[in-house]
Amino acid sequence: MLRTTMTWRVAATTMAAGLLLTACGGTTSDEEEASDAAGGGCAVSLGFFGALTGDYAALGQNIKNGVQLAIDQYEGDCDVTLEEYDSQGSETAAPDLAKSAIDDDAVIGIVGPAFSGESAAAGPIFAQAGLPTITPSATAPTLAENGWETFFRMLGNDDTQGPAAAAYISDTIGSTSVFVMDDASEYGAGLAGIVEETLGDDVVGTDTIQLKADDFSSSVTKVTASGADTLFYGGYYPEAGRLIKQLRSGGFDGTFVTADGVKDPAYIEAGGSATEGTIITCPCVPPEDTPEFFDAYKQATGDVPGTYTAEGYDATNVFLAGIDDGALTREAMLEFVANFEGPGVTKEIAFDDKGEPTNVVVWAYKVEKGEIVADAEIPTS
Repeated sequence: MLRTTMTWRVAATTMAAGLLLTACGGTTSDEEEASDAAGGGCAVSLGFFGALTGDYAALGQNIKNGVQLAIDQYEGDCDVTLEEYDSQGSETAAPDLAKSAIDDDAVIGIVGPAFSGESAAAGPIFAQAGLPTITPSATAPTLAENGWETFFRMLGNDDTQGPAAAAYISDTIGSTSVFVMDDASEYGAGLAGIVEETLGDDVVGTDTIQLKADDFSSSVTKVTASGADTLFYGGYYPEAGRLIKQLRSGGFDGTFVTADGVKDPAYIEAGGSATEGTIITCPCVPPEDTPEFFDAYKQATGDVPGTYTAEGYDATNVFLAGIDDGALTREAMLEFVANFEGPGVTKEIAFDDKGEPTNVVVWAYKVEKGEIVADAEIPTS
């Protein structure tokens, strides 16, 4: 099947964001019918599905900002609006939100779901309705194994990130005594399990905490008693911030390694000085690797892009390219996304037959002087 390509460029202009999107155009009979029905134009919606309020909102807001920026800067003929589906990161809320999205006939694509648990809960509903989704942040490998034709992912999954984190622990830190901990979530437990399996005999202990927990004293005792010089934690930033404070207070002075669910300033706000020296892996590129996007985003918003802001922007631009190409129905958009190839601000974008990206990277970041900074790219092969 012929693949459709799109290019866009990032440049400083007189527009607020300094971002221009150019896409290959095209007309189909469906598009002409839609234009005629709308009086010569067209009106469609894209959705963002993720946490916008609650404990896990920081990561969701990062992504939504990228989505909104792409829509704001869209210069095509269609009127494109953004519908928000605030999951609060809850997999129990996800099915009803997914049903709300599919009941809105104007919604022809979803950026998200943002978290792995909610993705697992909402995925079957989107698949049944034929509504294409591109997650910029959910990394559980099993999401691509369900046969959902509507599932696409903008970043490498944890089958890439987990071994990369283990390689960093073994090769860069040089640790041979690692304690592995998770938060029992679909994402956290899955990632921790991959790290544990990869490290093998170097793992000296494991434990599980619960989401929204405050007291980790029993876990701290297990870690310190294990003699581990490194702890890997699979989970999200609210619990990670509280955990690292209690670990340091309890006498653990080893290296704290975690992953993309913790890569947010909110982690440092929660953990304070105890977060200094933390290593955070992420299948995302550093801001300095996308300087034009970084500068343009800052010009538009007065802020800097957060974790997965650029991936959210890339995902949205894939959908916008489809709209320009005449994909004005869910069926047409699904076919367009499945066969898409083109450059994004984070990578050259293309998907395999399971919806996984064909290009992936993993970086290690480090907390230094109260900021999360790039440390090194971790080889993934």
